[in-house]
Parts: sequence; structure tokens; C-alpha cells
Amino acid sequence: MKTVRNGFKKFSGRKLSAFATCVALALISLHTYGQNGNAGIEEANQQVRSYFDSGTNLMYAIGAILGLIGAVKVYQKWNAGDPDTGKVAAAWFGSCVFLVVVTTVIKSFFGI
Repeated sequence: MKTVRNGFKKFSGRKLSAFATCVALALISLHTYGQNGNAGIEEANQQVRSYFDSGTNLMYAIGAILGLIGAVKVYQKWNAGDPDTGKVAAAWFGSCVFLVVVTTVIKSFFGI
């Protein structure tokens, strides 16, 4: 192959036709496997909505575990006499409430 001034190589006719054939086959296969866009979006919507209850239960379980860990941490600080015990307790309580509120807001927002 010869190199042109700009540094790119020239393609021979055989390579160019092979490339064009590959592109044509790819476009034909995309058209063949295509489906109705609305049906695909509706199916995805139903799948996400079906997973939401499981996700909600998972968020509640994570919140319960974090709440227990936070309670132990606050208890240890309280027994040690640390002055920032109230701040740590408020932070842990706020994070647990946040998990519950976010789940409720998402449920009401999406109408699930």
C-alpha cells in the first residue's frame, strides 16, 4: 500500500468492498432484530416496577443494620463520656430516617 501525504494509507479496492459488505450486513442485521420501541420501553417499565418491592425491603434491611451499628457506636461514646455523643446520635438517626423517607417519596412519585 502507498502512503499519502497526510499519513493515511490508501485502501485497495478489495479491502474497501469487504468493509462495505460488513457495514451492509451489520445494518441489515440491526433492521432484522429491531422491535417496536414502545413495547420495549413498556417492558422495561414493568420490570423495574416489579423489582421495586424487593429493593424497598433491601433498603429497610440496610437501614436496620445501620441503625443497630449506630446504636452500638452511640452507646460506646456515651459510656466513654465523649462530649459529641448527641451529634453522632443525631447523624445516625438522620441517616436511618433518610432511607425510609427516600423509599416513601420514590414510591409516591412513581405511583408504585
